[in-house]
Amino acid sequence: MPTTAERAGRGRRGGVPLAIGCVGALLLGGCSVDVRDPSATPAPASTPVLATPTITPGHDAAAVAARDMPFAAGGDLAPGTAVGISDDLKGAPGWRMVKDNVAGGSEYAKADGCVVATRTSTGQAPLVRGDDRESTVALFQYLDAAIQPSYLKTATLKWGGTPEAPGRNVEVLALEQAVPGGRSTEVLARLFGTAGSSAYLSVSCPDAATLDAARQDVVRYLPLVPPAP
Repeated sequence: MPTTAERAGRGRRGGVPLAIGCVGALLLGGCSVDVRDPSATPAPASTPVLATPTITPGHDAAAVAARDMPFAAGGDLAPGTAVGISDDLKGAPGWRMVKDNVAGGSEYAKADGCVVATRTSTGQAPLVRGDDRESTVALFQYLDAAIQPSYLKTATLKWGGTPEAPGRNVEVLALEQAVPGGRSTEVLARLFGTAGSSAYLSVSCPDAATLDAARQDVVRYLPLVPPAP
């Protein structure tokens, strides 16, 4: 694949075992983040700035799908639109689907012991903080308050396309942990603030080598799916 999710450096991860353990348990356990918490701090009001957009939000979905989706481009999505996750991993060599879109979540297992869990959620406005990167940090911290922004690294998934014809790129944040003698886990997530929707994936494997292979399969077979027109 031309693009794979960036590995988060382990050298600076000494303080995150509890955080990644909690996040991994939440994701693999089917936790939903359809947030309705009244104590959540709402996004601060901002002064509208008039500008000529390169893509008219909500009116040219094909153009949105044809462009990369860095964190700064989240405003190109229309409010209330849902970003999806492909299910093509179920047909990848060695993989099988264990859970098929149950309450927005799916799960896949591989013969080598790797497990991938995916989930999409809407109604994420209480977690929106400034741009999409800040909002994605807030999503991780909602799952586990012990997660610090410095634990999270920018990674890349595919934005639309198919395994044979990959689409563009979409930026996400990644949290990775390799426990000596234990499982290696990576969580990748993106909260699209303007759209008010989120997508995240958890990859858990017996060791670092199998995690590397599983991550490549995730990038190839589980692109994020841009909203339809």
